[in-house]
Amino acid sequence: MKILIVEDEKLLAESLCNLLESKGFEAEAVHDGRSGQEYAELGVYDLLILDVMMPEMDGYEVARRVRANRCTTPILMLTAKSGLEDRIEGLNAGADYYLTKPFDSRELLACINALLRRQGAQVNELNYGNTALDLESGKLICGTKSVRLSAREFDVMRVLMTAREKNVSKETLLTKVWGYDSNAVENHVEVYVGFLRKKLASIGSDIRIEAIRRLGYHLEADDHD
Repeated sequence: MKILIVEDEKLLAESLCNLLESKGFEAEAVHDGRSGQEYAELGVYDLLILDVMMPEMDGYEVARRVRANRCTTPILMLTAKSGLEDRIEGLNAGADYYLTKPFDSRELLACINALLRRQGAQVNELNYGNTALDLESGKLICGTKSVRLSAREFDVMRVLMTAREKNVSKETLLTKVWGYDSNAVENHVEVYVGFLRKKLASIGSDIRIEAIRRLGYHLEADDHD
């Protein structure tokens, strides 16, 4: 399970990452609202932990924008703004739960687990064209045929399946799949896209991974009409 933390207090963000990783989650942090929106909309996270008072864009606006762009990832707002009106604004903006600082780590973890359980019951796969990406087994499925993806192939395909017709740059794929500190280069993305194209073809998928110069990749599905 991947969790995105959008928190401008870097020490707190680091502490949250350490806590979550100690419990078996993958955690990543960004430190301003605009970056929070950009990363949330990639669709590779299972939960967003969102502060309210941040540079670039406050948490309420981040929540409103990601919801307007059909991002259904659960949002846990974690903030020092504890007034009733603040909580109402957060929930109306699209948050699923509102937890105020200071908080007990046990309550935070309980909230996270509750939100993830709720989401897990609703979303088990991503679909595009005649093909599904099973999020539990890591398989691409087309009719009665399926093929298992490597961990890296799965992460690349998940980003593309979430973005669908929207272009995803090679830089974005490198950051989200290989990580900030990786030595991977754009050729790594090209190689894994090649692997995925072959696996899609092997199961009779109608999905094409299209490359647009300088813009990256997006998905298209063959028209059977």
